[in-house]
Amino acid sequence: MGFLKKALRSGVAAKAAQIAMREARKPENQRKARELVQKLRDKRRPSI
Repeated sequence: MGFLKKALRSGVAAKAAQIAMREARKPENQRKARELVQKLRDKRRPSI
């Protein structure tokens, strides 16, 4: 039974990874990711 549970979990994880990769390839999601990274960088920098 444990083997079956592990197989199902790994299948679900693999499918989730596939979906995440597909979404990451979309240009609008890449733009949002870049904006988020820039926003976080700006927050970390002390204002002079």
